[in-house]
Amino acid sequence: MRSWAVVMLCLSVACSGAEKTVEAPTPPPKPATPPPAAQAEIVPLALPADANPLLLHPSDLKETAPAEFQVKVETTKGAFVVKVHREWAPNGADRFYNLAKVGFYDQARFFRAIEGFMVQFGISGYPEVAKAWMDARIPDDDVTQHNTRGMVTFATAGPNTRTTQLFINLVDNSKLDAMGFAPFGEVVEGMDVVDSLYMGYGEGAPRGRGPHQGKLQDLGNAYLDAKFPKLDGIVKITIE
Repeated sequence: MRSWAVVMLCLSVACSGAEKTVEAPTPPPKPATPPPAAQAEIVPLALPADANPLLLHPSDLKETAPAEFQVKVETTKGAFVVKVHREWAPNGADRFYNLAKVGFYDQARFFRAIEGFMVQFGISGYPEVAKAWMDARIPDDDVTQHNTRGMVTFATAGPNTRTTQLFINLVDNSKLDAMGFAPFGEVVEGMDVVDSLYMGYGEGAPRGRGPHQGKLQDLGNAYLDAKFPKLDGIVKITIE
């Protein structure tokens, strides 16, 4: 899904004259400017041979999550822990559980990190995996909790469009509740780690100077490594 969503939480004029004028002397031609050096082609990373094959088969990942469970999220800045409450948002909890179980989020980057708002992640660093999940949508959940600081929520581009992207609220974003963003978990340890994630690029392109989600979908982490090397990312997620 090229859901560039959370959250969301979104000339010239030419003139001509009719009078004739004396032509100015024609200046001598300038030396031809050499073309700029061609940019190195970005080559997407291939899915590792030891990756779980279910990453390419969303229809096979439909296990019901436990009523409550925790995941340890190891990042390039340290670790934090998310506690999931299935009763808050059953469809979201089930999807997250299945994705975490097969390592979907491992090596994913926090590609949209906006200070005073939220950090977003969940596009696979491997384009073939991102493509497999693009249309694997889940039904909406009722919003039973508020999008307050530390709450974890699926991003969405409209009704029933959630796939794999998530965000962590950095502040009280309860205004998102009425827009259908249903939290399913909360950061219970290590919120200081979340606060320390790199946010220097800000909003994504074309509205900001951060990564373009379409290019990330097509080129994966190779695009981020080449253009946005300061981004932090997930090393590994472990269900505890």
